[in-house]
Amino acid sequence: MLTIGAAKAAAPQARAYKMADGGGLFLFVTPAGHKSWRLKYRWRGREKLLVLGSFPDMPLPAARGARELAKQQLAAGVDPGKRADRGEGLEAIARAWHAHQLPHWSPAHAEDVLASLARDVFPTIGARPIGSIEPAELLAIVREVERRGCLESAGRLRQRLSAIFGFAIAEGHVATDPAEKLGRAMKGGKLATPHPALTTIAECRELLSACAELEVAPAVLGASQLLALTAVRLDAVRGMRWDEIEDLDGAAPIWRVPPARMKLSRAKKGEERFAHLVPLSPAAVDVLRAAARRRRGSALVFPGRDRARPIGEATLRELYSRTAFAGRHVPHGWRASFSTILNEELDELWSAAIDAALGHSAKDKVEAAYNRAERLQRRRELLNRWGEMLAG
Repeated sequence: MLTIGAAKAAAPQARAYKMADGGGLFLFVTPAGHKSWRLKYRWRGREKLLVLGSFPDMPLPAARGARELAKQQLAAGVDPGKRADRGEGLEAIARAWHAHQLPHWSPAHAEDVLASLARDVFPTIGARPIGSIEPAELLAIVREVERRGCLESAGRLRQRLSAIFGFAIAEGHVATDPAEKLGRAMKGGKLATPHPALTTIAECRELLSACAELEVAPAVLGASQLLALTAVRLDAVRGMRWDEIEDLDGAAPIWRVPPARMKLSRAKKGEERFAHLVPLSPAAVDVLRAAARRRRGSALVFPGRDRARPIGEATLRELYSRTAFAGRHVPHGWRASFSTILNEELDELWSAAIDAALGHSAKDKVEAAYNRAERLQRRRELLNRWGEMLAG
């Protein structure tokens, strides 16, 4: 059993640790020096964790009293976690998890993650102590998303909830992840299918012309045009910042896409050497110059209504749905259009440049390790040609 002196003397260490008192009660000490009383117990065969209070605000005798009260509630068939009014709420821990992940995410993805939680999770259970939340409650939330017809979004939400609980476990707030096995009761997303994409240059030109004739925000139209001209991923364009563009008015303009917005492993996302270099064609430079004329101080090249935030994730998809090509082309489809049309138009000597322009790494890992030549001039010629083809 613990003594008051031992609890007071418990010093922070490099990793969080526990000091057991007995009956499931223990003192939890974080690397920052925060101490809290926690109780591990079982409810209907499942291990749970109850945060009783902070030390020394809650002295040792009070913590033992709270443990005995919890045991009485268990004996009476009541889950003591349901009556807990202490401990961190789900929203607070979710936001801490989100902040922890920020260095590894693009700004656009980070915004999308937080928006989904604020829309579907926080209003119903955000204020609840995280240790009191049951699997059935989380299942009801993801099923509501499924009822909206958003099966893939429901799957992503379940993954995010599980990641939040995994973070909470590591931080010592809970002992189990109630979102872990929700997938067994969910509908599941549809089988993966290729993104709809146009495969002739004539149709690509028609789509761009059709978008230009619509009543649409200039930033949205510009983002669509640059996405088509560069064949990068949507997140790269949405989060594009002016300080990523080099030599815009020079002979060799280039866009340096940070690795954080590329589809890379987490380790590579933190290494600047994995930035994706995009040579800017004359057509792409024209789009950026037009955007610069309406900049009005925003750091983003294509800001949304709130100029501190990028255009919405679904904005370009909605734009294309307003044309005759609805259902036949989506934003990600520009990558397939670029690859398909240019591989048919050009000989095999260009295939490496096409793959490099798309940001694809070499399939041969040995080759990837030794062949680090960017071949920027070759890619510049390729993207210049693509811009000319789209312009007709």
